[in-house]
Amino acid sequence: MDKFIIQKSSLKGEVKISGSKNAALPVMAATLLTDGQCVIKNVPDLSDIRTMVKILECLGKEIKFEENTLIVKKSSKKLNPGFIAPYRLVRTMRASFCCLGPLLAKRKKAKVALPGGCVIGPRPVDLHLKGLSQLGAKVSIENGYCVAGGKDLKGCHLYLGGQFGSSVLATANVLMAATLIEGKTVIEHAACEPEIEMLALFLKSMGADIEGEATPLITVRGQKSLSGTTFEVIPDRIEAATFIAAALATKSSITLTGVNLKHLTAVIDVVKMIGGQVIETNGACRVNVPSKLSPVNITTFSYPGFPTDLQAQFMVALSLASGISLITEKIYPDRFMHVAELNRMGASIQRSGPYAIIEGKEALFGAEVMASDLRASAALVIAGLAALGKTEVLRVYHIDRGYEKIEEKFSKLGAKIKREKQ
Repeated sequence: MDKFIIQKSSLKGEVKISGSKNAALPVMAATLLTDGQCVIKNVPDLSDIRTMVKILECLGKEIKFEENTLIVKKSSKKLNPGFIAPYRLVRTMRASFCCLGPLLAKRKKAKVALPGGCVIGPRPVDLHLKGLSQLGAKVSIENGYCVAGGKDLKGCHLYLGGQFGSSVLATANVLMAATLIEGKTVIEHAACEPEIEMLALFLKSMGADIEGEATPLITVRGQKSLSGTTFEVIPDRIEAATFIAAALATKSSITLTGVNLKHLTAVIDVVKMIGGQVIETNGACRVNVPSKLSPVNITTFSYPGFPTDLQAQFMVALSLASGISLITEKIYPDRFMHVAELNRMGASIQRSGPYAIIEGKEALFGAEVMASDLRASAALVIAGLAALGKTEVLRVYHIDRGYEKIEEKFSKLGAKIKREKQ
């Protein structure tokens, strides 16, 4: 198990943003819909990606992964039974549950382990099951697995809204299943995230008939089969905004390349209110940060709102703002595991239900802190870069799930950060 040793740093220079993990994983699952070869470019080399590779191999795919390119084709090995995604792999990564829809549509049966608990709060799969059931699948929970089957699946008009709005992975599961199901499927209250739009474009490149991607109403007309394709993954908007948050917290100006600012409008709006600037120039963007940060109120929402996946990182920056800020977590009300660790570093954050009240301080101070989840890990790294003294971030295997060589990227920006064995 590794840890990061971090000293207070000022950042400068240029960093290239990797492909999106949250976009790549459903696209990888979608390869189960075809026996043809799929070439997927700009795939980040992350532990979650490697886990999905193992799951697909269990499900009958042969995969080559080199230089951020995945080549996925049907394996020559005969698998028995070939429709089970085992718990030993699924438990490490929630996104693997989106193998359910493709397996059901292509192989008419699926057995996928339930993802289990999560430190950021309850993340039920009820919308997944509701959507697939309305398509005619017989779905049951047996011994910790979701078992689905159905030979007479039919398209339908279904509503996919939940307690906290739309669901990205449930939308992905139903969307993928509908591409091979007879008839027309209309998904109302579909997720509008760029990752869903990209999944739809990937499916269309395979021959799927889809309309309305990037809107709350997606229409799918089922096809008899889908073909292989070549496709490129979009830039990771969460990674890009994590570096923006780091620039704010360290009061540094940096340049990001390989980023799509159209996916970051809510984030850019918050940056402006804090007092910073995000300026697009020649396919890159320059982040300029003032010496004094203004407090702001942030509420997380489904896209195009402010992402819940950036709540922790921006909380660090607001801990160093001149005044009191408020963060309201509308997606995962319990997603505040990082608050206690930031307070140990000198932050003044009070949590009440889905609210976090942040009183800005002059400085944070280095400490030994424990990463609890992927985005909290990134927040603690940012806090370490902004804090006086030495910070040790333990359990960085969390951050390796979603950030490609993050310590190397920060080092190129001048950060004092190194990885050591814990």
